[in-house]
This record gives sequence, C-alpha cells and structure tokens, in this order.
Amino acid sequence: MTRVLSALVAAAFLSTLVGTGVVTADEWATIKGKFVFGGDAPSAGELKADKDVEVCGKHKLLSEELIVGADKGVANVVVFVRDKVVKVNPEVAKAAAGAKVELDNANCRFEPHVTFVQVGQELVVKNSDTVMHNSNIATIKNSPSNNVIPAGNSATVKFASEEAVPTQITCNVHPWMKGWLVVRPNPYAAVSKPDGTFEIKDVPVGEVELQFWHEKAGYLGEMTIGGKAEKASKGRKKVAVAAGGTNLGEIVLPAGIFQK
Repeated sequence: MTRVLSALVAAAFLSTLVGTGVVTADEWATIKGKFVFGGDAPSAGELKADKDVEVCGKHKLLSEELIVGADKGVANVVVFVRDKVVKVNPEVAKAAAGAKVELDNANCRFEPHVTFVQVGQELVVKNSDTVMHNSNIATIKNSPSNNVIPAGNSATVKFASEEAVPTQITCNVHPWMKGWLVVRPNPYAAVSKPDGTFEIKDVPVGEVELQFWHEKAGYLGEMTIGGKAEKASKGRKKVAVAAGGTNLGEIVLPAGIFQK
C-alpha cells in the first residue's frame, strides 16, 4: 500500500512540474514559405560557351543570376537561422554528421546553382562532364580551395568555420560557370526551389531570427509577408516557430531590389 501511495504522489508531483512548465521536452517544427517576384517575370539571358565548344556548346546555357518561374516563384533564395546559439535536434545533427553533400560540374554549369553544406560535412565536388573543370571556392573564414577536376573525377572539401555570407564558386576554365556555397554551423538553412518554395525542418519551437539573401539582390531588405510590407535590416526577421509549424505564406519580393 505504501509503494502505491508513493507512486501516486510522485506522479502527481511530476504532473505539477509539467503543468507549470518546469519540466519540458524539446519540440521541433518546420518553417516554410514561398518567394514570389513582385512584377513581370523576367526572362533569363543566354550565355555563350566559348571554351570546349564541342561539349559545352551542345547545352543551352542560361544566366542563373535571377530565375523566376512561370508562376513568379523565385528560385535560389537563401534562408537560414541566424541565431548564434540555437538548439539542434540531436537526431538531425547525427544524420548530418555522416552525410555527404554533392556539388556537380554537369553540362558545363554547377548543379545545384546554390549549395548548402554544414561545418564539418564533406563536400564532394564532382565532374560529370567529359571535359576538365576546376571549382574555385573563394571562402573567407576558411582557406580558399581551387581543385582541378578531370572528367569523371571528384574532389572533397571540408570547412572548419561558418561563412557569414554565401561564397561564390567559379570555373576558371569556363568563365560563364558561376555558383554559390552556403556554409552554416547547423542544419537550419534552405535554398528556395524552382517554384520559390522552401522548408527548414526540425527548428526548435520558439522565436528565431531568420536571414534572407539572394545573389542579385544581396540581403533582402524589402518584402511583403501576409500582405504587409516589411523592412528587414540586412535581411533579418524574427519569426515565432509554433509547435505545429510556421507557414510564412507568400513572401513577395519587389522587382526593384533585383536592379542593384
């Protein structure tokens, strides 16, 4: 009888702690949204392949500096959690630690155009083309790298520090080839898809500060979210992450910010 009574008392005490918020479990949720171009969708300019024309000239090469889809979705917008101290879902951290990120030289362009990699992860730079490429990664906090990659080969790179801003990647052999690398200390970053949508999964519930960046506009200081025009200093915006997830909806980017 005494044991039963003790168990009931302990359970009631634990329930009280949980009810008052003293004992809490970590909660994780998703931040998502869609970037939309605020104006008539521009068309991508054609690039001229003037090196290894017999290979690169077979592909229709277009500028990827600003890609707007038929439904005005903006691709390749970078979104990341800026907070210096942020809880990371341990399962996600464990999975990321063993994962490799691939960047390919394919069809005489970088695929993907914007690549996200975490500090400590292995970046595998491939060359799927039949001609030689080099991938010149101009990092600032990390030592720059410039690997010459023969056809069908690959090279690996690791980063010991985060980069405050996305880093440009170029090919000195084929000067029209340009891409970007986002190096962050945790998994909380995303690059918008061709339709403009993005998701950052397993973010801790609570308030976080996001930062928005695009290669042509830089940090996104102007946007309309939920019909409300906002000014975001250096592309920063605090967001409340709800337990069921937070959907920012359509984030309209004014055409003027891409004309700098």
